[in-house]
Amino acid sequence: MVATSDSADGSGSPNNGSDGAQVMAGLADRNANLFRRLGIALGDPAAWLKLPDGKNVGIVRDLEMDRTRAAGRLDSVHCPADFPPASGSASGDRETASAQSVARFLQLQSIDRVTVDRAFPFIYAWHLADAGIAVAYDDDLGVIDRRVKTDEEIEWLRKAQSVTESVMRQMCEMIATADVGSEGRLMFGGEPLTSERVRTMAGEAFMKRNYTMSHGAIVATLPDSADCHHRGDGDLYTGHPVIVDLFPRDESTRYNGDCTRTVVNGTPSETVLKMHAAVVASKEAAESVLFPGRTGEEVQLAVEKVLVGHGYPISRGELTDGPSIQHGTGHGIGLEVHEPILLDHGGGEMLAGEVFTVEPGLYGRQTGGVRIEDMLVVTADGPVNLNQLPMGLDWKPN
Repeated sequence: MVATSDSADGSGSPNNGSDGAQVMAGLADRNANLFRRLGIALGDPAAWLKLPDGKNVGIVRDLEMDRTRAAGRLDSVHCPADFPPASGSASGDRETASAQSVARFLQLQSIDRVTVDRAFPFIYAWHLADAGIAVAYDDDLGVIDRRVKTDEEIEWLRKAQSVTESVMRQMCEMIATADVGSEGRLMFGGEPLTSERVRTMAGEAFMKRNYTMSHGAIVATLPDSADCHHRGDGDLYTGHPVIVDLFPRDESTRYNGDCTRTVVNGTPSETVLKMHAAVVASKEAAESVLFPGRTGEEVQLAVEKVLVGHGYPISRGELTDGPSIQHGTGHGIGLEVHEPILLDHGGGEMLAGEVFTVEPGLYGRQTGGVRIEDMLVVTADGPVNLNQLPMGLDWKPN
């Protein structure tokens, strides 16, 4: 039913021939590829088609047609009722009706094969195949163009990171200046300061700025922080490093921030100070490789060389008591928090205009964790850091 195909010319764009089209479909409020084509985050089934003559066509629910036209991304906008199945009336199920209309529209255009992206829903593929339309897959469709950010997109990311940093500073300063209760437990407003409280306060601060934390946040200390993605549970304590990782979405642009800092209330141990120094040095090594034409794997190897040189082992997939290297260096970011490519083993060639997080870290059950994360733009003149916050462990206001 579905044929698999790479780009025929190696350019990252599908070679459809004279009768082919590109199609994306689904829910644009969840599918970043489709959102970028339509320019509007629709919660109902929708489709985008690029015809052989280069025109962009949208098929959306009738009550969304005017808003979709106003977004200004398409040459024409239709609804499923415009293209009912040749065999009868459209289904009463919205997603089925949308898939039927896409198939019928293509039939009326005498298009018998299409190329789709990695997020293409199977219900559309089935109805296309049922209509005799061949479906080919292009792994790069909707990926390459999102990897390289426009100047406008970079400004949206800069804004998102700036807001993320403002809330980060607020949370880290609160942790650093919290009162210390019995057994070293941190207190704020007369109540224990917990991972859950900090996440809730961060969420409230973002909501006031029209940002959301749909993916949550990380506020973790030992032993939880031995797992680099543990959200963190329970009380926070003086003298222990606390990893704060915030990755909200700007609801006005749908672009994401992503920043991590590590804070210690009180005096950090010599072990934590050494971990922090090694992480900072490895982050600098990563950034020295962040140039067009270099690879994500080269970035990862530069980080590992520094951290291993400081005496820390690699322990991917297995938690450790002492500090170890648990993950890759970073990832692309944009309309989604995690986008291709990875700065990790197997990471491919970096492109000018890509935006990455760079976030090396060390983690252990007994020592806690240290991670620092910035967002950087790859340019021919070297990486441009979108962050402004300091990277230290002491967050007491001056």
